[in-house]
Parts: sequence; structure tokens; C-alpha cells
Amino acid sequence: MTLKLASLLLAGAVSLTAMQAAAAEKVTLQLKWVTQAQFAGYYVAKDKGFYEEEGLDVEIKPGGPDIAPPQVLVGGGADVIVDWMPSALATREKGVPLVNIAQPFKASGMMLTCLKETGITKPEDFKGKTLGVWFFGNEYPFLSWMSTLGIKTDGGADGVTVLKQGFNVDPLLQKQAACISTMTYNEYWQVIDAGIKEDELVTFQYEKEGVATLEDGLYVLEDKLKDPAFKEKMVKFVRASMKGWKWAEENPDDAAEIVLENDASGAQTETHQKRMMGEVAKLTAGSNGALDEADYKRTVATLLGGGSDPVITKEPEGAFTLDITNEALK
Repeated sequence: MTLKLASLLLAGAVSLTAMQAAAAEKVTLQLKWVTQAQFAGYYVAKDKGFYEEEGLDVEIKPGGPDIAPPQVLVGGGADVIVDWMPSALATREKGVPLVNIAQPFKASGMMLTCLKETGITKPEDFKGKTLGVWFFGNEYPFLSWMSTLGIKTDGGADGVTVLKQGFNVDPLLQKQAACISTMTYNEYWQVIDAGIKEDELVTFQYEKEGVATLEDGLYVLEDKLKDPAFKEKMVKFVRASMKGWKWAEENPDDAAEIVLENDASGAQTETHQKRMMGEVAKLTAGSNGALDEADYKRTVATLLGGGSDPVITKEPEGAFTLDITNEALK
């Protein structure tokens, strides 16, 4: 082969690669929180080329305490977001037409973690106590649960005092609160790592208390679904994402390593991410990405129920579609 021919072939290959890259459909995903194993499926799908196989060029944007995914979506900064259903349905009722197109998480990881020394052994013991609660849309499951229990959240001996909890476990460590909000895959282990033993804690998992609501679903704006091209793009995105999630379930340590490689902040540790991925895999297990309508109805009933201040005031209409997953799972 002559040098000239080799140069022409190389130039052709480079040109073809550039054309393929240019032809790839761009998708921007806004995460609910920072880069961590909670979102491993998406990072795996990107790392393993699952998005590329679908002809997609996916940008994954980390979240944080100052980032509200629905606002990013409305502002045109993302095509699809990760959000919890209580937040999404409350946002929809306020006029932002979010639609769930897929549900990778089957179970809830949310719980209250309490110091045993406070004497709390059952939910009724919350009365008169201070409880740490996340806000920015994460408060809805808690408020719904308290309404179901008939416990007011404005203080007093028969109510609870709500401490607006930062995204850390300090209120429990400093004994500012009897209980704090934690996730099975994250903050609970931060408490353990801080030196508090498991037998010194009492936990209440929303899933086990019968008030679990759906977490970490994929949402888009309703109007965008009127565009057949956008719907097809989301079919490809969901199909590749679920391939990433199932790979992560089967290869949790390797998935955690991929997450770490994508953590630009350098804040995550290998031990914590591998442990997190193991716990997250328990929550995505059993999901093929399609929203289970029974899970949806349970979430809606929980948010509607409980007294005079429900999270949502009426049954949502058009809040989810199975069109995307029906096509993606063929």
C-alpha cells in the first residue's frame, strides 16, 4: 500500500467518524443529585457505548442542592430529567406538565433514621420530637406520611417539629434531631461511618411502613411528546439506559468504578460508591423500566391521603405514559 493510499484511507475513516458523530442525536439528561451510584445506569450506558449504539450523543448533567431538575427542563437545559414522583406530581399540579416516561427504580430507598436513645420505637413515638426533613421537593413523602399518621408538623406535644435538614447527617450526629432523613444507599451509611453503631439506631423505611412513593423516574415535558421524532429519541434513550441499569445490577463493583471515573468533583470514595451501588441494585431489581401502574396508584393514593393538607389535591391526568417503554421493550 502506498503512503498516498494509506493517507487517503485514514482521511476517509476520520471523515466517516466525524460524520457519524455529527449525525448522532443529542440528548441532555439532568440528574436529581451529584454524580454517584444512584445514577450508575446512565453512566454505564454512556461508558459501554449503549447510547452510541442507538445513535445518541448523551450529556449527563450532575445535580446539586441549588439545581431543581424541573426548572432546568422548563428552561430548555435538558431533554429529560430524573425526579421523584411526589415532586413531579406536585410540580405538575402547579402547572409544569411533567410526564413519567420510564421508571428504573422499583422500590423506595427513603427512610427516617433515629437515635435509639430517644426512646422512639414506632411511628407514634415521633410526637413531640424534632425530625430532620429534606426540602426542595423531597419533603413530600414525609409530609404525606405524617398526614397519614395524623401527626401535625407544626410542633407541640402532639406534633413534630420539622428541622429543615441540609443534605448531610449533622443534625443526628449533633443531636439536634431525634431522627433524620436518610437513603438506604447513602446517608444511613454516612451515619455508620461517623461512628454510630447500627444497634444504636432505629430505622423506619417508607417501603415497609406502606407509604413508599416512587423515586428516580425519568420525566419529560408533555408537549415534547407530541413530536414523533422526540418520542423516538426517548425510546432509544430509555432502551439504552435500561441496558445500562441491568449491566450495573449484574456488575455492581465495575459500575461503581465507572461512576468514580465520571465524578469530576473527586468527592466520592471507592468504598462508599461500591456500597451504594450494592444498595441501589436492590431498588432497581425487578424493573424493566416500565412504570407499574399499581405502584403509580399507590403513590398517588399516598399523596392524596391524610387530612386537610395533602401533597396533591386531585387525581392527576396524563402524568405518565407507557408509550416509550412499550416501544423500547419490544
